[in-house]
Amino acid sequence: MKGIVMRSTGSWYDVHLGDGRVIPCRTRGKLRLEGYKETNPIAVGDYVELDDLQTEGIITAIHERKNHILRQSVKKTGHSHVLAANIDLAVLVVTMILPRTSSGFIDRFLVTAEAYDIPQALIFNKQDLLDEESAALQSQLLDVYEKTGIRCLKISAIADDIREVHNLLAGKTSLIAGHSGVGKSTLLNKLSPDIQQSTGELSGFSEKGTHTTTFAEMFTLDNTTFVIDTPGIKEWGLMNISSEELSDHFPEMRALRAECKFGYRCLHANEPHCAVKHAVEKGEVAVSRYVNYLSMLSGEDNRK
Repeated sequence: MKGIVMRSTGSWYDVHLGDGRVIPCRTRGKLRLEGYKETNPIAVGDYVELDDLQTEGIITAIHERKNHILRQSVKKTGHSHVLAANIDLAVLVVTMILPRTSSGFIDRFLVTAEAYDIPQALIFNKQDLLDEESAALQSQLLDVYEKTGIRCLKISAIADDIREVHNLLAGKTSLIAGHSGVGKSTLLNKLSPDIQQSTGELSGFSEKGTHTTTFAEMFTLDNTTFVIDTPGIKEWGLMNISSEELSDHFPEMRALRAECKFGYRCLHANEPHCAVKHAVEKGEVAVSRYVNYLSMLSGEDNRK
């Protein structure tokens, strides 16, 4: 019997079956996709085969994934943690205030999704809280990311009609990610009355959000629309992306690579006659994107 994993706690999995039932499942022995080195071999969004025992199931196999999105494991060096699999759209909820999402964090998320051929979108939340300074910063970021082809929405999850968000997600399986405190749970609760995620307050000391989601979980909005809620993420570490291929995951840099003197060997750092550096000087590639690229290239801590 085939099903899709809706929730994973690490040892138990809620699996949605074709007949509409959702049953708790576990694995028998070690189960791992060949070639993967992950802390969680089964992820939300995975299609699995199982033996149905009515009250619970035994997962016997994992189907090949269309794609997945992962980040560096915070517990095991050299291992990755899969947030979700078989995704049509990766959505990052961003805030300019309480808390502020850095452009470095945004770019790491976008690069990771681009590396696995997953389209991306940014939802700028908390429009009702913006002051003049934060509104100006948001305007700059919107200009940068819309020019790279990223779909961007501006909302207040608390105050606004979120019809645009429904239209963005319709007919897709979308992963929703973001720092704790950006209003991700509030947004999900507004998308469907069947979603009742806990919402938390900001820490008065750090002005960072408190974690309200512990495990990734998939929800159904309608027969063709699914959203995957992920735990609030403090930092985003890149995995399995070499220095030589990093710029290929910045679309505006990828388009220029062939014009560099050293072609596909150019790292766009210290090489002469580099088309990317020339484009930055002319304002055709955003300085912030290039600075974040160099930070990733050098391995500097630009994750938060």
